[in-house]
Amino acid sequence: MGSIIGKPMDENMKKQQEFMLQTQRLLLERQIQMQNQMREKMMAMQMGRARDMFMWFSSFYAVTAVLCIIGARHRRGAVIPLLPLTFILGYQYDLAYGNKMMRIRAEADRILDDEALMLEMPHGLPTYSTIEAGRLDQKDKERLTKSNDLFL
Repeated sequence: MGSIIGKPMDENMKKQQEFMLQTQRLLLERQIQMQNQMREKMMAMQMGRARDMFMWFSSFYAVTAVLCIIGARHRRGAVIPLLPLTFILGYQYDLAYGNKMMRIRAEADRILDDEALMLEMPHGLPTYSTIEAGRLDQKDKERLTKSNDLFL
C-alpha cells in the first residue's frame, strides 16, 4: 500500500522541483536583464555627463589658449586667469541651477538609442548556465581547499 501512494507523491515532488527550478531560472534571467538595463542606463548617463564636461573644458582650453597668446604679446597677465575661473563658475552654476541634468539625460537617451554597442558587456550577459557553472567551480575549489588543508 505504501508503494501505491508513494509513487504518485514522488512524481508530484519531481514535478514540483522542476517547476521551482524553472521559476528560479526565470527569476534569475529577469534579474540579470534588469540589472544590465540599469547598468546600461547608468553608463549612458556617465558618458553623457563626460561629453558635456568635455565640451565645457574644450571651450575653456580654446579661450585660455587665445588669451595666453594675446597676453604674451601685451604682458597683461593679471586678467587672463579670470576667464578660466569664469568658465568653471559658469559650469557649476549651470549644473546647480540650469538645465544641465536635462541635457545630460538627453545625451544619455541618445547614447542608448544610437550607440547601444558601446554599452554591451564583455562576453555578453551572464546566463543561468554560466552562473551555475561558476557556482559549481567555486564549490569545487572550496572543497579542494578544504581537502588540501587536511594534509597540511
